Amino acid sequence: MTLEEALSRPTISVPDAGRLFFGLARNSAYNAAKSGEIPTIEIGGRIMVPVAPLAEKLGLKTAFGSAA
Repeated sequence: MTLEEALSRPTISVPDAGRLFFGLARNSAYNAAKSGEIPTIEIGGRIMVPVAPLAEKLGLKTAFGSAA
C-alpha cells in the first residue's frame, strides 16, 4: 500500500499506518498504538487506524474528507 492509497481509505491496519506514516516495523507500530501514539479504533475485533485524524495530526489531507 502506498501513502496515496492509505489517504483514500477511512481506516488502515496498524502495521500499515506505522510503516507508511512513521517508518515503523510491525511490533513498533503495535507498541505505538498500545501507548496511544497512533490513534486506533476496534472494528469487528480488529484494531484499525482511522486515517483522517492521523493525517490531520501530521498535516496531510485525505482523499475522502473527514466525518463531522
